[in-house]
Amino acid sequence: MTVIKHKDQRVGIFIDTQNLYHSAKNLYHARVNFGAVVKEALGGRSLIRAVAYVITTESGEEKAFFDALEKVGIETKTKDLQIFMGGSKKADWDVGLAVDAIKLAPKLDTVILATGDGDFVPLVEYLRTNQGCQVEVISFGKSTSSMLKEATDDFIDMCDNPKKYLLGNQKQQNGERKQEQKTENGKEVK
Repeated sequence: MTVIKHKDQRVGIFIDTQNLYHSAKNLYHARVNFGAVVKEALGGRSLIRAVAYVITTESGEEKAFFDALEKVGIETKTKDLQIFMGGSKKADWDVGLAVDAIKLAPKLDTVILATGDGDFVPLVEYLRTNQGCQVEVISFGKSTSSMLKEATDDFIDMCDNPKKYLLGNQKQQNGERKQEQKTENGKEVK
């Protein structure tokens, strides 16, 4: 399918905050610049809504993060972290994100999912087939489901230029790149 992008295209961006957060932390030891993610995904088109699905904790330390998202025009939907007997924790927004995307789809030409989670493949298929939406994904390719990449109309791999999408310790990011630069015999390249 041909990917169509023009300035009058109505776009909704749905951000799986936990997925991108953990990918950036595990791959690059850094935090995500969600403003840069939205700007890149939007690509000059008409933003109808950008929604980040976030988790609140008892400590409330994430309030500054939520405020920062709202400052760059990203609406936040919050859910409390669930702590079960025995100490296990659950923080999942998959169903909420999917329902919102389906509800907004009639008002959109393009739905952009900011996630690498393969659980969203049925959502992508539904939006394309039943709603006639172009569906795009933006995420870190190294931690994105191959099935999700295949199901989408367009995939933006944030691993192609991670500095563009990250905040955080530049020294750690440089260390990560050095770690990746190894010769075939296992010695580091200087």
